Amino acid sequence: MRDQLDSAIRTTCPYCGVGCGVLARPDGAGGLTVEGDPDHPANYGRLCSKGLALGETMSLDDRLLSPQVHGQSTGWDQALDLVAQKFKASIAEHGPDSVAFYVSGQLLTECYYVANKLMKGFIGSANIDTNSRLCMASTVAGHKRAFGADTVPGTYEDLEEADLVVLVGSNLAWCHPVLYQRLAAARAARGTKIVVVDPRRTATCDIADLHLKLAPGSDVSLFNGLLAHLAQSTAYDADFVSEHTDGFAEALSQARLDDLKSTGLTAEETADFYQLFAKTERTVTVFSQGVNQSSSGADKVNAILNCHMATGRIGKPGMGPLSVTGQPNAMGGRETGGLANMLAAHLDLENDDHKAAVQSFWGAPTIAQKPGLKAVDMFDAVADGRIKALWVACTNPAVSMPDADRVRDAIKACDFVVVSDLTTDTDTARLADVVLPAAGWGEKDGTVTNSDRTISRQKATIAAPGLAKPDWAIFAEIGQRMGWAEAFDYDGPAQVFREHARLSALAGKFGRDFDISGLSTISDDDYDSLAPTRWPVSAIRTGGRFFGDGRFFTPGGKARFVAVTQRPPAAVTGPKYPFRLNTGRVRDQWHTMTRTAKSPRLSRHLAEPFLAIHPDDAAAIGLAPADLALVTSPTGRAILRVFITEDATPGAPFAPMHWTGETGPASRVNALVAPAVDPVSGQPESKASVVAIAPFKADWYGFAVSRGKPALATDYAATMRTESGWRTELAGQGQPSSWEELAQSLFAVSGEPETLRSATQTRLAFWDGDILQAALFVSDQPVMVARDFVASTLNAARPNVLAARPSAHMPDPGPTVCSCMSVGRNTILAAISGAPSASIDQICEATGAGVTCGSCRPEITELMARFKLPVAAE
Repeated sequence: MRDQLDSAIRTTCPYCGVGCGVLARPDGAGGLTVEGDPDHPANYGRLCSKGLALGETMSLDDRLLSPQVHGQSTGWDQALDLVAQKFKASIAEHGPDSVAFYVSGQLLTECYYVANKLMKGFIGSANIDTNSRLCMASTVAGHKRAFGADTVPGTYEDLEEADLVVLVGSNLAWCHPVLYQRLAAARAARGTKIVVVDPRRTATCDIADLHLKLAPGSDVSLFNGLLAHLAQSTAYDADFVSEHTDGFAEALSQARLDDLKSTGLTAEETADFYQLFAKTERTVTVFSQGVNQSSSGADKVNAILNCHMATGRIGKPGMGPLSVTGQPNAMGGRETGGLANMLAAHLDLENDDHKAAVQSFWGAPTIAQKPGLKAVDMFDAVADGRIKALWVACTNPAVSMPDADRVRDAIKACDFVVVSDLTTDTDTARLADVVLPAAGWGEKDGTVTNSDRTISRQKATIAAPGLAKPDWAIFAEIGQRMGWAEAFDYDGPAQVFREHARLSALAGKFGRDFDISGLSTISDDDYDSLAPTRWPVSAIRTGGRFFGDGRFFTPGGKARFVAVTQRPPAAVTGPKYPFRLNTGRVRDQWHTMTRTAKSPRLSRHLAEPFLAIHPDDAAAIGLAPADLALVTSPTGRAILRVFITEDATPGAPFAPMHWTGETGPASRVNALVAPAVDPVSGQPESKASVVAIAPFKADWYGFAVSRGKPALATDYAATMRTESGWRTELAGQGQPSSWEELAQSLFAVSGEPETLRSATQTRLAFWDGDILQAALFVSDQPVMVARDFVASTLNAARPNVLAARPSAHMPDPGPTVCSCMSVGRNTILAAISGAPSASIDQICEATGAGVTCGSCRPEITELMARFKLPVAAE
């Protein structure tokens, strides 16, 4: 077994901030086999469905293999000379603040470092921001206000050592599945109590002892009430507060003014939570995007931190606040100064001593003198022409930013746009003047830092295709062409990492938290074999927790309570926009799906953009299951499939944000999201925009499968991959001249189709001999066919596709529930029916579902509750 582990390439997953270790083995044909690394301290061999499917995402069918200038392939010299010339010309004519970089939490730390050095130290502007601004900027602001530095106090081990874990705005089961597995295991082993604070019931609630379904945006009231309760309880640590903190009296006074009625919770619910928190010393509070993505996100963070500081429950085993990030290297971006208001090594951009020290270290001709434009403000500046040249690296803001339509139009109108990415097939890359082929996961070397400060290596496992280069090298070559050859003369990522580590020694000298100077002399060989390492790494200390000793990074060394008060979301509901939209992720997809959508397995569970809405709201609007809804806001519109569920909060529907112009052009959810931001952190409020909802009056509905990628040219269309092609949902207003012509235009097929017609439905199949090229099913109602079966017919020889369902002797597994093992709903229901008294473990063992990733177990539990046959009384 050890020989097998040693033969694999140890690397790190490119998805969420858990930072799971991966064992990758090239298959010799450009692909990989993937499994979890049992020795990595983040996951100990576990992977989620997305991580397990990484090997299925390595195809080159849409990869950019050479630089493109105005849509034409060219060499690197021509493309980079043009980029350097355009940026230099803009700076010369309009100043350094006329250019900007918008980068990504999916960049490696070395790439972040070079980009930040180029912009802040040599161009001399702080106009570099990151899509991590959309993820965790409010946590950064809250940490700095309370602790004096952006420091994560605890570790993942605290989840196993806590007696109570409070999950706030965190659907851990879907968004950080491996941490969910660790927590579920701790609950089973030692009886850990779990509280979920979330406006909607999520899969995470499956293991919760208490679900507080609070009103959207009312977290500050809830935790202010908790602070007031703790101050009167035996949990209050008067010695810690007096010796190690400032501002408690002011924070408590303000907290007592908030009205708990704004939470929408009953007095019994809040009392149960407050008593449980007060009596449980080993308490961890995990928080994520439900807290951060708010116009009062920083205040929400500080309301949580206040409660831990009041009880002294911070920096000790099983105690403390723990922010979990959505991006794989959001932390690395924070360490290198990737945010517009930060310097590298957690140093302060507004501190003259810090700026002078960093400028001297870099030997830079200048240094940014003020914070740059944060993400929303940056694209406002692109829109109004203040930014003349924009470089977007490894992200897709034309889809992922709030007010996405305006952002798309701003990028399109910008004087000069560079995109470095894996493909030209993104909404953003299509708008660029120059597109540069970047190396992706599995092709590049560097480090990432996860949510508990563990630095891990991400390694190249296969050769980068075509002319693709790592992002650090692309930024470095531009730095050289702009006149700073010596400063950007790197021979590899290890050299960049050493410089990054040496710079962090400045933080140590200034008494700051981020110091990895102990790695500053690491050799290339030791860098290559670097084991997961939790920072800090210095002569003073290595790893561990922060603040258990009561020492903080404020000027006086004391933590600061922050007086906060409940503020409602920025947008106000009313007759025109009566609903408050919550947005987020689904279990098996990632961001704008440029990688995960390549895996047919990941596309089966939820293959279409949807609106999860409460039955009462659906009834009032006149929506039935599987209808289409037209959702409008002051900034945009989207058409979404209706999913009616009591898990949704009345008045607050939910929609996932993954679909793009490539996969669902009418369903770009961030077009609905207003660009309101937290005044401290600049993080957008992505979970509380106001919307109106109405039925989308389609004249026809369709479902199709096709061997080639379809043209999404109908009023509503959403497509996903299958093993041999694509499956597509369609709808339209107005009847086309003929269904045959529509199919031919959408799927690029020809010839006379096999046809089956009834009074309500038309079914067409296009063949090339015995090979199915495309099939289209249309009706005046949402089409009822066995979708997974129809998709599978692309693999068969002359299948009976127009039957639209398997024959009696062919089992239909039904819609996928378990993506890891491709187990369908019907298979699970059959097991439940055949063993009415079986436990969930027995059902999972019998079907193979829920035994790998475990993220589907809440859905299996729900199926058992809904469909399990009663056991006859004896």
